[in-house]
Amino acid sequence: METTTPLSQIMNQIVISPQQLLAHWQGHRGLTRRLIEVYPDEHFFSYTLGGMRPCSALIDEVLQMADQSMQGVVSGEWPSFSEGEEPQATTKEQVLAQWDRVTEKINAYWSQIPHSRFQEVDKAFGLYEGPIYWFLLYLIDNEIHHRGQAYVYLRTLGVEPPAFWDRPQL
Repeated sequence: METTTPLSQIMNQIVISPQQLLAHWQGHRGLTRRLIEVYPDEHFFSYTLGGMRPCSALIDEVLQMADQSMQGVVSGEWPSFSEGEEPQATTKEQVLAQWDRVTEKINAYWSQIPHSRFQEVDKAFGLYEGPIYWFLLYLIDNEIHHRGQAYVYLRTLGVEPPAFWDRPQL
């Protein structure tokens, strides 16, 4: 006779729960938001180093990826990925408003992700094939990568960036 394992027992055996993963991601998003806040307005859209894009373009990519991903993560129906779908912001205040809107969208969609979906293999935007948990980790890694570039910019501008370890868990 085959027995099934109760969900509570399975959840005790996993490394990280969906809620913990969301809290981890939102901790990173909060840190990136604080970075945007301290970034000098006069350099946000123009300052570059070594052929890298300005901070605004790095943040725009992070915003677009997160914004356009949540529908596909939940349903498997991916919009076609196109940068700049929403009009590009021209002020830091507009960027922060977009950041907050996307954060709310992530939170709203997250509770709709079936637990089994995290292990399903999908092809996000017809480009990135792998399990959904892998794609979500990619979104987080991409944000960390671009935030690291922005940290270098801030330091060369003489601005102390927020402490990278200060990521309160929500």
